[in-house]
Amino acid sequence: MDKLFPPHLHYASAALLLTAPTTCQSQEEAKQEKEDSPNIVFILADDLGYGDLGCYGNSYIQTPNIDKLAETGTRFTQAYAGSGISSPSRCSLLTGRNTGNTTIRDNFAAQGGIEGLKGKNIIRRMHLLPTDTTIATVLSAAGYRTCLVNKWHLDGFNPEATPLNRGFHEFYGWLISTAHSNDPYYYPYWRFAHDKLINIKENEADKRIKHNTDISTEEAIQFITRNKENKFFLYLAYDAPHEPYNMEETTWYDGKEWDMNTKRYSSLITHMDQAIGRLVTELERLGLRENTLIIFASDNGAAKQAPLETLGCKGGLKGMKGQLYEGGIRIPFIVNLPGVVPTQESNATIYFPDVMPTLAGVANAEKYLPSKVDGLNLLPLFQGEKMPETNNRMLYWEFPGKQRAARKGDWKVVSVKRGSPLELYNIKEDKTESQNLADEYPELVQEFDQEMKRMRTPSPYWPDK
Repeated sequence: MDKLFPPHLHYASAALLLTAPTTCQSQEEAKQEKEDSPNIVFILADDLGYGDLGCYGNSYIQTPNIDKLAETGTRFTQAYAGSGISSPSRCSLLTGRNTGNTTIRDNFAAQGGIEGLKGKNIIRRMHLLPTDTTIATVLSAAGYRTCLVNKWHLDGFNPEATPLNRGFHEFYGWLISTAHSNDPYYYPYWRFAHDKLINIKENEADKRIKHNTDISTEEAIQFITRNKENKFFLYLAYDAPHEPYNMEETTWYDGKEWDMNTKRYSSLITHMDQAIGRLVTELERLGLRENTLIIFASDNGAAKQAPLETLGCKGGLKGMKGQLYEGGIRIPFIVNLPGVVPTQESNATIYFPDVMPTLAGVANAEKYLPSKVDGLNLLPLFQGEKMPETNNRMLYWEFPGKQRAARKGDWKVVSVKRGSPLELYNIKEDKTESQNLADEYPELVQEFDQEMKRMRTPSPYWPDK
């Protein structure tokens, strides 16, 4: 198997991978390492359930293009999002921290942040700070051209916390701080191109002509085409299949005896799958596919509005979006780079804080990482090697003051109600979290509790009570 990642990255220890190089390199060596580093495309679905894809066992929803990425790459079965909802999960993804250490730990802040409206209700949101190092910051420093397409969701109500202020060279999409920039959902009339709002003429006067998935895919392809001679990082954050399930075309499922909610949900996913197929075809046409790492994931589990039982969106798991049970945080995670990433199923336990150090390793950019990250560099896994440390460490999640969870090895603790005791499950034997073993192993629960407290720091936006 060819190894297109920079040669110096092939270490046995992930801890060593996180250490910045100490030897001086010649300009020629640095240039060669940059040329050896692949382009990176990270595709993120929104509220896609663990069981929504064919390659994860779904027999109802058509996802042939994503399935092909899984069939020709590595499909992770024990992968977790950064949180059970959007903003904290994306913050964890982009900053390499767990939600006990991120700036954004929930969609709404308890104090601080900036006030704004959600519907008619006044709420507070926290935004990503200038001091937060993002993946885009790291890869930009390493010479990559960086671009976010579509959903940011890390600006809160702060118009000065856009992707362009947090490491990205280019941005096409929508912001929370400009509420109408994605209105109506999926068929927007307003949309950002860099820092300017533009109109999607086809959707003028509330017409539903040009779907946001198609708009986003076109913008992504245009970015790749413009940068075919450069190293690039594309973060393509689709809206699908987040509710409301606005989808005019449902031809894939019109013959099914389903309600329209189910047909539209399924169509949003299949439509996104076709868009991903177009993107991959364009990479091939441009001669870039063999040197482009593609990662596909979801930001959290399926939402309660989804046809959870009809389509098996949760893949048999307990819980859903907004919870820290498996159905809220376990996600599809697929990695594909021809000739480098092996065709395999991996049961390594990984989560979003691992993405930043991993992509820094891919880009030979470890020296630009912040001093503290909570994740591991997963390059050995991406190259078919073993990483026992992924299953021997603790993974941590929290909604401050409301929910918390952790996993270590086969064991997981979780509490999804304020003040409720930790529940204990053996995930290997009980992935549905049906048998709470806390009373049988009280010392193990106590060990989890103590280590969880060490894995977090207080937040001024969600003060401990």
